[in-house]
Amino acid sequence: MVKLICIWRISLSEFDSQLLISFTSSLYVAGLTASFFASSITKAFGHKPSILLGGNTFFYRCSCQCLHTNLWPCLAWCCGWLCESVSQFLSGMAHQDTKVQSTMASSSAWALVFFQQTSLTMELGASVFIEKERRLVKAMAVGMSITSEGGEYNGRITSFVVLSCMMAATGGILFGYDIGISGGVTSMEPFLKRFFPEVYSKMKEDTKISNYCKYDSQLLTLFTSSLYVAGLIASFFASSVTIAFGRRPSILVGGVAFLAGSVLGGAAFNLYTLIFGRLLLGVGVGFANQSVPLYLSEMAPCRHRGAINNGFHLSLGIGVLSANLINYGTEKIKGGWGWRVSLAMGAVPAAILTLGSLFLSETPISLIQRSKNHQKAKLLLQRVRGTEDVQAELLDLIKANEMCITIKNPFWKILETKYRPQFVMAIAIPFFQQVTGINVVGFYAPVIFRTIGLGESAALMSTIATGVVGLCGTFISMLIVDKFGRRVLLMVGGIQMFISQIIVGSIMATKLGDHGGLSKVSGFVVLIFICTYVLGFCLSWGSLGFLIPSEIFPLEIRSAGQSITVAVSLLFTFIIAQTFLAMLCHFKSGSFFFFGGWIAVMTVFVYLYLPETKSVPIEQMDRVWREHWFWKRIVGEEHEVSKMEEKE
Repeated sequence: MVKLICIWRISLSEFDSQLLISFTSSLYVAGLTASFFASSITKAFGHKPSILLGGNTFFYRCSCQCLHTNLWPCLAWCCGWLCESVSQFLSGMAHQDTKVQSTMASSSAWALVFFQQTSLTMELGASVFIEKERRLVKAMAVGMSITSEGGEYNGRITSFVVLSCMMAATGGILFGYDIGISGGVTSMEPFLKRFFPEVYSKMKEDTKISNYCKYDSQLLTLFTSSLYVAGLIASFFASSVTIAFGRRPSILVGGVAFLAGSVLGGAAFNLYTLIFGRLLLGVGVGFANQSVPLYLSEMAPCRHRGAINNGFHLSLGIGVLSANLINYGTEKIKGGWGWRVSLAMGAVPAAILTLGSLFLSETPISLIQRSKNHQKAKLLLQRVRGTEDVQAELLDLIKANEMCITIKNPFWKILETKYRPQFVMAIAIPFFQQVTGINVVGFYAPVIFRTIGLGESAALMSTIATGVVGLCGTFISMLIVDKFGRRVLLMVGGIQMFISQIIVGSIMATKLGDHGGLSKVSGFVVLIFICTYVLGFCLSWGSLGFLIPSEIFPLEIRSAGQSITVAVSLLFTFIIAQTFLAMLCHFKSGSFFFFGGWIAVMTVFVYLYLPETKSVPIEQMDRVWREHWFWKRIVGEEHEVSKMEEKE
């Protein structure tokens, strides 16, 4: 049917003839009439006679055409008959409630095609023709059921998508490894003695200092938090690279920068070299965190987007656990150089990501955005989705790109009223993710466990336990996020984290003074509830804090929105990393109540203001805001104004 409505792409002004138009459009008039007759025949005698009659008529017309008999209207009649009977047959095979709509959809499509085709040759430009042709194909798609039920696209999870996403998700290992390795090496005595002698002397020699203040050093926190300043700045550069060159080059830059930073950190001979290496690591984290979640969301089928995107946080958990295991092993190396191994081993996942990114495919939307080669993008989309029928998704991607082309500065565009929900979430979600206090546990877990009286090896072993729990929580989240949805996991995880923080803070307030340590029972209870807290985080904000921002932005602001998300995340990571040890010294156990209060706030925020995004295609995500009780007051009016402007 598509072949019948495709006219040669040539200059149309030469063919402005009503007779020529009649030759083309007479088919659609006859097809429109035939569809109503076919409906009656189908109801009276069934689908098979209608299909048989349409096929015989088509065959008869083709035979007569060989003898130059003018039976073009006959062809039109049989096409209308066939389309009506076949579409009703397919609807009957699929769902009972679609049968009533079949005749109306088919007739509407024929009528629309007729009027569009009649006016088509009046256009004087090839570019206008291409737009008309795209609309015609989309109109016919309505009658021929290209899209699947519920607005979802056709497709399945293919081995190509699985392998591509597994490789891209390795970018999460970089961030996770750094989080785990930083806390481990800052608790190693040889590392502290070489680079932070003031902290080492307070820990060893000052017996009057409070348990909560042993590690309070701005220089020590600068080592940890310098990475996040660099990552914050790099994320904005990553946005430009992602738009101009694609997702794959951004992932490659992230891998190379992290590789160089790991080598420099392992070979550091003074504090300046150490911090410069951290800055390179930050560039790698900034680029990887900006591009990898986008890549995963754009490659994944919408029904499984949550599970696939959570692969990023699963990789992050693998990175944290790997770092904790390495720290536990290198701490026992005699000679005091184990910290060098810990820092240098970050080059392993960075090298894997760097080499793997060379073989990654671009995402279909990135291909359309940069090359405008729609046929190449269609072939890639068919490979990604594992089906030939990708026309509906392709048209949505092309439409999204057409809107994107008109945007010169997406960072200004995202401030417009119609993008207000996305802008708020781009700030709120990463902010809330950081004020859960999870990175405090990641950075300073060994320090916290040593604060409550555990030895160096015991503290590192405890972080391994939390790493295993976190990995299990992320895996569980991958399995259930597309079944139960985002909101349920965020609220359940929030309640679990809130209870855990309050219990840990209460135990430390009542059992841990400025001197001495906790009893074994109390220390074990603290460890249990920190693990419970980590499990709740990985079930909810850990995984979904990366997933939700990567799926809510329309294409025209997607890269800018993701950059804002990453920048806000790294900014507050830096602030918390830089201030937590001082907070622990002055607030003491009140630090845990501080984060518990924020967890209560974010849980209420999710309940009131975050709509469910489960199974919604990315290019159709704007509808969830228009249907939300609060956001529809803002974007609903803007949407109506936009529709009126388009009609004018």
